Amino acid sequence: MNSHIPFRFGSEVYTWYMSGNGTTYAGRLSHMIDIISQAGFTGIQPIFSWMGALRDPYLLADKLKEQGLELAALSLALEWNGAEETAAERAEADQAIELLRHFPEAILCTVQIPTGRHDLAERQQNLINIVNAVSARATDQGIPCSFHPNSPHSSIIRTADDYRVVLEGLDASVTGWTPDVGHIINGEMDPLQKMQEYAHLINHMHYKDWDGTPEFALMGQGKVDFLTITQWLKDRQYSGWIVCEDEGKEALDDPDYVTLHDGRWITEELIPALK
Repeated sequence: MNSHIPFRFGSEVYTWYMSGNGTTYAGRLSHMIDIISQAGFTGIQPIFSWMGALRDPYLLADKLKEQGLELAALSLALEWNGAEETAAERAEADQAIELLRHFPEAILCTVQIPTGRHDLAERQQNLINIVNAVSARATDQGIPCSFHPNSPHSSIIRTADDYRVVLEGLDASVTGWTPDVGHIINGEMDPLQKMQEYAHLINHMHYKDWDGTPEFALMGQGKVDFLTITQWLKDRQYSGWIVCEDEGKEALDDPDYVTLHDGRWITEELIPALK
C-alpha cells in the first residue's frame, strides 16, 4: 500500500465467516482472495479449518500468485481444553504446519476457540503448555509463530490479569504475540499501553475497531486510536504484518463491502496521516 512504511497490510477472512456463522462463504476462499487483492491489501490470513480445496498448498500458491498476494499468516483455531492436545487437535496442528512449510516466513497464528471461564487457572496453564508445544514443533520446521488472544466473555484470555498470566507464560523462544487492538480494548485495556508493556513479544498485528455497542465497529468508525498505534509501530520500525480482521456488524450482510472499505480507509486516511 505504501513503500515508505516498514510494515505491510493484509486481511483476515473472519469478516466473511461472520456471514451465516461460516456457512454463506464456506469453500469460497478463492473469492475472498479476489476481494482482498481488489481492496489493495498485499497479504491474507486464512482460517485453516475453513480453507476448502485451497488447503492444498499448490492450489493456494497458484491462486495467491494470480492475485499478487502473500500468505501473511494462517489462523489455527482449536479449543485446547485438555491438559494436552487431543489426537485430533495434534493432527490438525501438524497439517497446518505442513502447509506452512510451503510458505516461508508466513506465521502460524494460534487462537483458542472460547468455551467458558470455568477452572480458569488450570485451563490457562494448559493453554500455555499447548501453545508452547505447537509452536515448538512449528519452529523446528522453520515456521514463525504467534499467539492471538481474544475477548468474548467465554474466553480465558480476556482481561488484564489473563494477559499477564498467559503472555508471561509463553515461551518467547518459539512464539510471539499478536495484539488484536479491538480485542484488547474490548477486554477493558488500553491497546497501546498493553503493546508497550509486552513489546518484546510482538511479531504480528491484528486491527479491528470497537465502539462498545456492544462490541466491534467498522474500521475507522469506532474508538480505537489507530493513528497513534500505527505511528508507534512505525517509530519502532515494526516490519511485520498488520492484518485487518473487521468484525463490524456490516460484515454480517456484506463482507466484501467491509473489506473494500478497510482497504480504502487504510490507503486514503490512515497511511497519509502517519509522520
